[in-house]
Amino acid sequence: MILPESPASGRTRFMNKLAAWVTARGLRAQGFVSQPVPRGIGMQARGRQVLAGNFVIAGHVVEAPGQSPWDIKAPDPAVTAGLQGFEWLEHLAALGDRAARETAQGWTAQWIARHGGGSGPGWTPALAGQRLRRWISHALFLLSGDPPGGSEPLFRALAHHAAFVARRWQAAPEGLPRIEALCGLLLAALSLEGMEGHLPQARSGLARACRSLSDTNGTIPSRNPEELLQILQLLVWAAEALEGAGRMVEQALVEGIESAAITLRTLRHKDGALPRFHGGDSGDPGRLDRALGLAGNVVSARDGRAMGYGRLQGGRTSVIVDAAPPPMGAGSEGAHASTLAFELTSHRRAVIVSCGAGAPFGADWERAGRATASHSTLALDGLSSARMGPTAQGPAPLHDGPAHVGVERETEPSHSAFLLSHDGYLASHGLTHLRRLDLSRDGRALLGEDTLAALSPAERRVFDRVMARGAGTGVGYAIRFHLHPEAEATLDLNASAVSVTLRSGEVWVLRQEGAAQMTLEPSVYFEPGRLRPRATVQIVLSGRAQGYTSQIVWSVTKAQDTPLALRDIGREDPLALPDL
Repeated sequence: MILPESPASGRTRFMNKLAAWVTARGLRAQGFVSQPVPRGIGMQARGRQVLAGNFVIAGHVVEAPGQSPWDIKAPDPAVTAGLQGFEWLEHLAALGDRAARETAQGWTAQWIARHGGGSGPGWTPALAGQRLRRWISHALFLLSGDPPGGSEPLFRALAHHAAFVARRWQAAPEGLPRIEALCGLLLAALSLEGMEGHLPQARSGLARACRSLSDTNGTIPSRNPEELLQILQLLVWAAEALEGAGRMVEQALVEGIESAAITLRTLRHKDGALPRFHGGDSGDPGRLDRALGLAGNVVSARDGRAMGYGRLQGGRTSVIVDAAPPPMGAGSEGAHASTLAFELTSHRRAVIVSCGAGAPFGADWERAGRATASHSTLALDGLSSARMGPTAQGPAPLHDGPAHVGVERETEPSHSAFLLSHDGYLASHGLTHLRRLDLSRDGRALLGEDTLAALSPAERRVFDRVMARGAGTGVGYAIRFHLHPEAEATLDLNASAVSVTLRSGEVWVLRQEGAAQMTLEPSVYFEPGRLRPRATVQIVLSGRAQGYTSQIVWSVTKAQDTPLALRDIGREDPLALPDL
């Protein structure tokens, strides 16, 4: 996942450009203190795509056969960040053949020739830190054979980058961008002769960032699980680099790794994937488990709550619910109106999902993916629980969303449950949305209750006004259950139940009690690296709230286990962690 930095002010951009120009006249790195170790593993398949001119970056597919990356007109700032951060270098290094090496060397030499003096869009602390890390990690790959111009341009560029990041890392936004910058600077200080003087500030800056992470119990402002995974990987690599250089690892770094790992362990679905909320995707297969394995033996949070999410686990089933207000205001350009939405996974198969982040597929899909209707929860009259601002340029921040989200956990020998509520529809309709999610201990049944209630006299007056405007027809609602594209759904003849069959052979059945109408409707699943969204379906329970209290009761139960002959044993990742 590539996350562009938040839009910088004109002054910040100017100061970055000035620092890039000034630091270009610094000292040259003399060589490596020790042989560089690759930190960041690419994929050979992606490397072959890059050689063919097909870049998969930030979920976008950019086709540019025969073109240098520096001639590509990027469709999105995140693509520019991926190109300028040299993400593609990891994939070419994983491929590792002569064609891949010569391509990587040529494109790196071109970048240095064009932008090494401080020009171009890549001179931000975070992107410079990414280049430092990737150039150093794959230096043997870039310097083997006979690279264009020899080793001199690369070592000069490495020293330039280290000096630039040392001067500007504090201007990077807190969180992932600042950690990217500091980890690059740390690696340069540990690896390059003549750059040792940058080590104290790299260590102290990283320690402060980790203390902030520990103070918030592994919570980051974006609440994007995939972004936290990226932070964990960087911190683990920083600790490994310090240990490899014979240096002490600060306690703050150890505690920061532990905080991030506990949170991610709590958010890990049974299939080893992350929940797809607030701009994040499920992550590359095995990536989360590898990061958690490197972080050490950590367990989930005892109360099943982390970073504003709640986790229920029973048998082979995991349920993760968004149980906090979404990020709002400045910095919430990737946030979703997903309060009280949940995802359900049965062992190695996702069943009920969120649509995901639609940004790679254009501005319209970006806004659609952030709406409440793209999540497995209740929405009123087509209205999201948090609203997006006008689309001036780029993604809009969220505003006017839930101010209070109630969360209570109930644990019994036979089941565990969350009792949840939010007030996102209070101002518009006078209604509070209450949701109960109750998972049996064996994981075979999830019982749900969605209630709309006007609780106080003032709220009832608001509801009465809404009813009057609609001539007493009531307030329309829809409870959505988006299904994974690999799940097949069948509506029974009297439209009272839907059977969901997984490719493993498992069958789940969704039923509802009450007057809501049950339908199967089209939906989409935003999967990074595809040219267009994947088609799928959603189960919709729709009706109209006509009183001060309306309740819809539903259940998702396992009707048939995976046949033993088809059980997903062959899909187990040998690096996967056991469920704790």
